[in-house]
Amino acid sequence: MADIALRFFKDMLVLSSPVAGALRRHGVEGEREQMLALLLESETIEEAYRLEAVAGPQCFVADTAELTPARLAALGMDGRGEVLAATALEAVESFTPQHVLVELGPCGLPLDPSSKSSLVENRDQYARAAQLFEGRAFDAFFLNGFTTCDDLKCALMGVRKVSDAPIFASVDIQEDGMLASGRGTLRKAVEVMAEFGAAVAGFATTARPAVAAEHAAEAREALGAMGADLCLLVSLVVKERDVRQQAPTDENPYYCADTMTGAATVLRGAGVQFLRAAGDATPAYTGVLAATVAGQDVVTGQ
Repeated sequence: MADIALRFFKDMLVLSSPVAGALRRHGVEGEREQMLALLLESETIEEAYRLEAVAGPQCFVADTAELTPARLAALGMDGRGEVLAATALEAVESFTPQHVLVELGPCGLPLDPSSKSSLVENRDQYARAAQLFEGRAFDAFFLNGFTTCDDLKCALMGVRKVSDAPIFASVDIQEDGMLASGRGTLRKAVEVMAEFGAAVAGFATTARPAVAAEHAAEAREALGAMGADLCLLVSLVVKERDVRQQAPTDENPYYCADTMTGAATVLRGAGVQFLRAAGDATPAYTGVLAATVAGQDVVTGQ
């Protein structure tokens, strides 16, 4: 695998869609069942990645979001972190992707920002998860799905405590730019990303491309005010695929894969480098993103 840092601020890159959606389409519901599939039905996971590989993303996201100790315990997977980490990377590496991202999601523990012990406990959740990948081949960590700045800060500090690998960080936001939890804003989250060592600042949204581009501009403005130089990532969340729908709506802007063409163009124009179709996206969504930005450079000088 090439060093992904060498491509920052250069060519447009696409991330693979979440494998969870593909597993649900195979009837594998719930986080525990999906983790069991990773352990016991590797062919199901590999089939999901095989379809993504055909779509052509440069960055494969490993199915590792649940590997903090608290999440493993909640899923009845105590002590299985090492084997899950190895299995997840093997499933991705068999397709020889250009880049591999190790995803880590929120640990789910209660967090009291005023308590040092609570902050340390949460931070160490991410440090222990990141340590599972020590000595393994991957390009970057992908801290994804965060909805509060405090949890995001703990995750960044935890990963940085044990690794100097690049970090992609992404928060889930509402259409108005508030975090999905309602506690904090995209601007504040981006400031946390810059302050605590992320290389790529991102967000996931269900909003139309024009609104997503406005949020990208807001993120870029926040970074500029700090003198920070981070790449931008936008994940477009597919809520419902509907073959009967004839045009994008505010409620369901990404109703079919073709909607990714215009979205990719708008977001590239806003200076975004990394694109992802998330939610219930299929490999077709990834394929349209990849085809739309193939051979194109990042738009700079915004």
